[in-house]
Amino acid sequence: MTELFVNAFIQIRIWDILDILLVGLMFYGLYYLVKGTAAIKIFSGIVAIILGLKIVTALNMELLSYILGAFVNVGFIALIIIFQPEVRRFLLSIGNTKIAESFKNLITGLGFRYKEESDLDLNPICDACATMSQDKVGALILLVQENNLNEIVETGVGINAIISKPLIENIFFKNSPLHDGAMVISNNKITAARCILPITQNTHLPGSYGLRHRAGIGITENSDCIALVVSEETGSIRIIKNGKVHDVKASEMKAKIKELSSKKENWFNLQSIKF
Repeated sequence: MTELFVNAFIQIRIWDILDILLVGLMFYGLYYLVKGTAAIKIFSGIVAIILGLKIVTALNMELLSYILGAFVNVGFIALIIIFQPEVRRFLLSIGNTKIAESFKNLITGLGFRYKEESDLDLNPICDACATMSQDKVGALILLVQENNLNEIVETGVGINAIISKPLIENIFFKNSPLHDGAMVISNNKITAARCILPITQNTHLPGSYGLRHRAGIGITENSDCIALVVSEETGSIRIIKNGKVHDVKASEMKAKIKELSSKKENWFNLQSIKF
């Protein structure tokens, strides 16, 4: 028995250990993506089925092995459909990693050029949010980063106007036909208003968050944009990036937006792992 155990241990290669670590990191990454959403229950069920398949296979229970095996094999496409938002967020976050940035630099070095965008003028945006906060006028503004929001822009009314404080305030004025929905700002212009956004599936948000906050969280979970939300009830200002909400004062907006614009978030955070 001891000899068999030693032989089995000796046969373990460094690649086998690396394989186990990578699979563990992959499962942790999947859990990190679906944590706090309704998908976590589906994810737990899938893990249970896979573990059950391994157990019944080891016990030579052929009928159960066949049923569970068929479910796992055929259900792969269904899982992509079910986890479409999480898969999109996963691929997006990979695109924001340093590896993807290095690839982008390599392509640029080969002669291809990415479109360079001028620095966004934050002064009229922050000033308008400060005024709307004092007057308790609700607002939802999206600041486009690297990922364009063409599918979101198409749901609203095209504007393509230069950014100005009076225009932003007039759009979100309560009697304005464009005040519902989100405003999209891209390439230093107000691209569209009254845009429809996806609502987050996160079930652990405070009850005080209304549709504006949930829409802002939802769009930032599926893209790298920054959402600015002014509460109609309290006048509070919140900045949202990657589904995370930051409460700020009007005087802190500009610095916080610049801070979040410079950050890249990986698809999971190694610092959050507790050893």
